[in-house]
Amino acid sequence: MAFTAGGQRPAPRPVPETSDPSETQAYLRDYAAFLEAVPFPSFVVDHRWDVALANGAFRALFAGVGPHPTAMPDDNFLRFVLFHPDAPAVLGEHEPRWCLPMLAHFRSVLERHGHDPALQAIRRDIAQDPIMEAAYRQGLPHWIRAVGESAVEHDGAVRPVLHPDPRWGVTDCRVVVETPRSLEGLGYMRLTLVLREARRAPARERRRRRAASHLRVVPPPG
Repeated sequence: MAFTAGGQRPAPRPVPETSDPSETQAYLRDYAAFLEAVPFPSFVVDHRWDVALANGAFRALFAGVGPHPTAMPDDNFLRFVLFHPDAPAVLGEHEPRWCLPMLAHFRSVLERHGHDPALQAIRRDIAQDPIMEAAYRQGLPHWIRAVGESAVEHDGAVRPVLHPDPRWGVTDCRVVVETPRSLEGLGYMRLTLVLREARRAPARERRRRRAASHLRVVPPPG
């Protein structure tokens, strides 16, 4: 799947079952138009992190991401963070600031929705990567004790991003989770990445290589 900056998804994806599907679809269509007026990357996900809606600023942030069969950012954002080899090229300090909080969040969601086949598929993919599996089983508890429970929360977190648009460049974003009641009733959550002014990239960020096996919070087995 290729990305283009700007534009709008022509219609929301299929919605959860409701008593009035046509009204729900109309609401989401209007909400998609509302998202397009937001200048920062903003997107709506379900509990699996399947992306239901995303605005042009979101697509612009990930415009340089290459194709991937299961981990495109506007398909499933959790899979993108964990499995896409291009994720470190967009999400700064990828391991500690993005991967570990998302792994921790995934673990809590899996406890509540353990029979969800999509979540089980993500769990199997984690298990196939020895480094990520070790991080999930052994690294997360140690990391949470070290940084505190607040580190796994998305709302209010400040995280680095590397925007392809030089007007933003290497910067930070504050993650704002703001979900109106109608979205929440559909099982959705809205996140906005409020971008800050560009800052100069440290040398280690400029030299960062893209790699599929990226978690190093625990040593690989053996």
